[in-house]
Amino acid sequence: MKFFLPLFFLSNCLYFNYSVTAQPIKIHSKAEQLYNNGISKTQELDYKEAIKLFRQATEKDTNFVAAFLSLAGVYGQIKDHNQATHFYETAFLKDSATTKLYQLPYAISLAGNGEFEKALQAVNNYLANPNLGINSRKAGDYRKKCFEFAVEFHKKNVLAKYVFAPKNLGDSINSTESEYFPSLTIDGKELVFTRRLNNTNEDFFSSHLINHERTKAAPLAGNVNTFLNEGAQNISQDGQWLVFTGCDRRDGWGGCDIYISFFTKDGWSEAINFGDKINSDQWDSQPCLSPDKKDLYFASRRWGGYGGSDIYVSHLLQNGNWSSPENLGVEINSNGDESSPFIHADNQTLYFTSNGLLGYGESDLFVTRKGPDSSWSVPENLGFPINTIHEEGTLFIAADAKTAFYSSNKSDSRGGLDIYSFELPKYIQPHKTLWVKGLVFDKKTNKGIQASVELIDLNTNGLISKTQTDETGNYLITLPVGKNYLFNVNRKGYLFYSDNFLLKQNEIDTLFEKNISLQPIEKEVSIILKNIFFDFAKSDLKPESEIELEKLVQLLKENPTLKIQISGHTDNIGNHAENLTLSENRATVVVNYLTQKGIATDRLKAIGFGYSQPISTNDSENGRSQNRRTEMKIVSF
Repeated sequence: MKFFLPLFFLSNCLYFNYSVTAQPIKIHSKAEQLYNNGISKTQELDYKEAIKLFRQATEKDTNFVAAFLSLAGVYGQIKDHNQATHFYETAFLKDSATTKLYQLPYAISLAGNGEFEKALQAVNNYLANPNLGINSRKAGDYRKKCFEFAVEFHKKNVLAKYVFAPKNLGDSINSTESEYFPSLTIDGKELVFTRRLNNTNEDFFSSHLINHERTKAAPLAGNVNTFLNEGAQNISQDGQWLVFTGCDRRDGWGGCDIYISFFTKDGWSEAINFGDKINSDQWDSQPCLSPDKKDLYFASRRWGGYGGSDIYVSHLLQNGNWSSPENLGVEINSNGDESSPFIHADNQTLYFTSNGLLGYGESDLFVTRKGPDSSWSVPENLGFPINTIHEEGTLFIAADAKTAFYSSNKSDSRGGLDIYSFELPKYIQPHKTLWVKGLVFDKKTNKGIQASVELIDLNTNGLISKTQTDETGNYLITLPVGKNYLFNVNRKGYLFYSDNFLLKQNEIDTLFEKNISLQPIEKEVSIILKNIFFDFAKSDLKPESEIELEKLVQLLKENPTLKIQISGHTDNIGNHAENLTLSENRATVVVNYLTQKGIATDRLKAIGFGYSQPISTNDSENGRSQNRRTEMKIVSF
């Protein structure tokens, strides 16, 4: 576990111990009085006034080393590391012998500026002192490890072209209060965050994107905000669920529990405790939903973990209950504190904070990626200047994979913490993620229906995500770019719907809106099997066709009286006889696959139509690609 010694504590210990009487020459009495008043102001946390008094003391007596050290310490506390290093160096020039102990806070300020090689040299100078106490040496050893890490990290990760330029989201979002924990819907239209009112009560606020401008933030409508504190929230990508942390509530199981609220026509519902399946008698907090709402990530201090707080995940089961939380394991969790998990819209890239994994100091942000076997990669530090020597908090990354949001108290803050955005460097970006949304409805009645929506990787046949439409038939499913997907919609008693999204090489920046009509099973109806693939002018099934074929096998087994016709169709390139033979062969290959899977031959018929039944023009490649198709028609039921 990391050893913590806050910078201000270090600085105070050191410059308070550097007494006025330690000065080699007599101090001007007025300067000494100003200095003592400055010390009083630091104890009152009035740093602005303390700086003023210490500066006045150095003006009265330009050899007042203690005042220069105190100036350096206060500037370090307010994270103005340029000024801190300047005043440490000024003090060292005036008294190199008795200021040796200040090499440690000086090193910390150098690191705060990103000068890690100089910081490492300074901390080595500090540790060379044979008279250091146990705690002082421990603090120095800890910082040395951090600076060595930083030096090696920057040798491997050159960020010469990266500019870290956080942008304040402005007065529509930020106020004189503190705002933090930003999260957005996948389309970026709704931003939800926590605001601390009167420095006592935490409530949720939201802002909407209209004509590329953010509306003035207002409290969430409905009943989710109460007189109690609500915080550490995450809105689901479809904007329908809100998970958050509530502490010290009557229905709580521990000090802090995880709650959920649902969006209704009347606004956000009263919060519901996840219960003792998720919550423990310890601290459970900072929940985050996967984009398909099937996984709930959160931080917990429950017994049985690897350190202080660990990251866990719970899965939504088919019966609507949540599984017992699973610790993400020693690959992620250390003997320190891991917290603030955020799973990106790609459902593969997880960001979190840790003070147990080696980094720049205090808590750093890390990223890990889920592999095809669902295992997590070794966490990677996000690097300086996103990570600093100070405590890092939450991070939210938009679906575009490059726009990040976080909270900070920078110099342009409206008050307390403000929400900022910045662009991530490419090497720590997740997968850019598009999405498809729409309505699934009955083709005959036009009424929305509940159905299963699946997204499958065409290259690996692996299930990327599976979700259910809501009770009115609405759905949203995410599409990380760089892969080809098969898209399936299923409901018992209906013919399945299939489509594909070929995004491995296609650069598309828009979302897909797809309203899907499911055809009830009845005689003479037909569907196009969009995910049956053949090589050009051949009748050999490509491996990626198997998923669609298995859906067809499942349909026939669930409906044992169903008889179907498989028909092949081509475009008009080539002569009619060759196209007719090709279409017949392709239909026959599909029928043969079904019989090999146990479907009786008397339930199946294969027929080829060549290019005699086009459904689009043959004057364009797009039209010809639609005409090259395999169809299934119900003969009897």
